[in-house]
Amino acid sequence: MSEFDLVPAPARLEPGEGTFPLAGAAVHGPWAALLSGELQTVTGLSIPVADDARIVLSIDGEGAPESYRLIVTPGGVQVTGADRAGLRYGVFTLAQLARRVDGAWVLPAVEIDDAPRFRYRGFMLDTVRHFFDVATVKRLIDRAARLKLNVLHLHLSDDQGWRIEIASRPELTARASAGAAFGAPGGFYTKADYAEIVAYAADNDMVVVPEIDLPGHTHAVGLAYPDLVEEPVLLDSVREVTERFGGGLPVKGEHYNGIAVGHSSLRVDHEPTYAFLADVLAELAAETPGPWLHVGGDECLSMDGDDFAAFIARVTGMVDGLGKTPVLWHEAGAAPGLAAGTVGQFWGLRENDDAVAAKARAFPAGGGALILSPADAIYLDMKYDAETETGLAWAGYVDVAQSYDWDPAELIDGVAEADVLGVEAPVWTETLATPAELDRMLYPRIASAAEIAWSPARGAHPWRNWDSFAARLAGLAPLWEAQGIGFHRAPGIAWAN
Repeated sequence: MSEFDLVPAPARLEPGEGTFPLAGAAVHGPWAALLSGELQTVTGLSIPVADDARIVLSIDGEGAPESYRLIVTPGGVQVTGADRAGLRYGVFTLAQLARRVDGAWVLPAVEIDDAPRFRYRGFMLDTVRHFFDVATVKRLIDRAARLKLNVLHLHLSDDQGWRIEIASRPELTARASAGAAFGAPGGFYTKADYAEIVAYAADNDMVVVPEIDLPGHTHAVGLAYPDLVEEPVLLDSVREVTERFGGGLPVKGEHYNGIAVGHSSLRVDHEPTYAFLADVLAELAAETPGPWLHVGGDECLSMDGDDFAAFIARVTGMVDGLGKTPVLWHEAGAAPGLAAGTVGQFWGLRENDDAVAAKARAFPAGGGALILSPADAIYLDMKYDAETETGLAWAGYVDVAQSYDWDPAELIDGVAEADVLGVEAPVWTETLATPAELDRMLYPRIASAAEIAWSPARGAHPWRNWDSFAARLAGLAPLWEAQGIGFHRAPGIAWAN
């Protein structure tokens, strides 16, 4: 176990002399109850909240957003945040520092100054291929926040189902929410459910980005409003995926149980389609306090390019008119007429070709930015290796070392660090149906995404290399076990007991 098992790596750390004993300690200040609970989970000790405490938490309003300063000496502990988020992140760092020395729980003496590299540090949950209840979503928020992630992207619509209540379009949940991949039960979030998720995320200093995938991935819309969708296009790729994985071919008006993509599309030359989208997007925007609204734009394999471009221009304009920043998967960067400031999300490979890079570069060129989600690094549903029971492997096998082996400023030719809004680790759920399966696929690789998003660039910090990360990750095993995370004990990492 390394001396400081901290993930993500802090921007600056200076070791001190000695340790601070946690037995008999108390805590005071904002987030005192949070720190008490975190330390009790790790150590089993009851750390009371008291005015005369030697662990003092405070917010001073100084420094970069989300930054904090942490000082541990044998005589006391101070954690000071620039804002409430920064102080929370300092609390989570302090919980990671706790260790047992000669039978006693202590904090090592240290001084840390820390701030995030990127503003946007997210993870995405696909709630469509398999549906996950509010309790599971909240548990994922809890765990992601401890790694200093601050965005939850919810994929709420796709071919297999519709997952969010829209009061003005009740048929969506009445007719299109029951399905899921391979005949699994569906479900949807009521308005109260969505408000609960948004509020819980905000309590964890996390923003929710809802996604309605358009104009493809829309087979489920046709169950509720058949006039708004085209007939499925049975591409060779759709037949091949169906033969391999099952689930049946898509039939308009019937729940789709398979996982093939590219066969569905809205009727983009049909004005009622835009009346429908105006209702859906306006209602969702009104219930989402965050600045971003994701409208898909990926894998429209059966649509004419000019029709796609015209649709994307119109829909991003609609989102912009609602006071939200549109977000689209990177394919849409080829469409002229994007609303100014539209954000792109790159989901290609670490080794990407010129055509893909050009689409990605179009977003910063238009005054927006990029979210980076390279599939062969931080798509958390990719199998670790050939023996992994769940997940897919279309982007290859992704072990923990590979999930760490990239840098946002080096990923795409012509895209500099200033063009990058941040990093997001998606988990698609075609083969993931339970919280335990999510745990095994997210952890430990979500920690790679968190460090790449938060910590200084690789080469700019002594800890930002695989050997250091693997050692620090290994030391987190007891903490994750105490927190109830059923993580994958990946081979090649000397996990602590």
